Amino acid sequence: MPYIQPSIEVLGLRVDEPVTMITDLVVTAVCIYAFVRLSRIPVKNNVHFYLKYYFLSMGIATAVGGIIGHGFFYLFAFAWKLPGWLTSMISVALLERAVILYARKLILPFLGKLFAWLNVIELATFVTITFITLNFFFVEVHAAYGLLIVTTGFSLIVFIKTRNKGSRTFLLAVAFSSLSALVFMNEWGISIWFNHFDISHLLMAISAWFFYKGSLLMIKDPLAMPEERN
Repeated sequence: MPYIQPSIEVLGLRVDEPVTMITDLVVTAVCIYAFVRLSRIPVKNNVHFYLKYYFLSMGIATAVGGIIGHGFFYLFAFAWKLPGWLTSMISVALLERAVILYARKLILPFLGKLFAWLNVIELATFVTITFITLNFFFVEVHAAYGLLIVTTGFSLIVFIKTRNKGSRTFLLAVAFSSLSALVFMNEWGISIWFNHFDISHLLMAISAWFFYKGSLLMIKDPLAMPEERN
């Protein structure tokens, strides 16, 4: 039985699921911090580019999700959940692309090209299905594929072949993301003021932090350098 978080009033304004909104914004804060810090690093390669915008898009997605999807959803139609959902799917696709590029020197060229194309096809397919159905299930499936199959798979390849610390940190980040999903799916909460959404969001924030720490290690690594942006 999930804990249902009650609404509160702030200066006469109703706020639904207030702690859930705040914990979503904690994820936003970590992601925007990571984006700003990565943007200040004078590195020019595709891995850096995709990771940087992964954090920006995930920060936007969680902000929209927290404010519109939870705190003030009563002011909007259900379709207003789409901007947050679709932006989060784009962010996962950017993360996938970064790890594919990072591993490219260590895998068969055919596999690198195949997964690069699948990255585009998979995003377009799931965005279309989600837009038509308005069903969060497809956002979850896309995230599971992107994190558990692509990000884990390519990070594991790099780590096994090179003992790369950045890829090892990414694997730790995926572990926290998986734990977050497990809490969310099983609706494991502690109280009405700290329910499964809140726990899941804080685990997402920890995951985002480890993705950031891993990104710092990866963007200057020789594996990232061949993919130059002109």
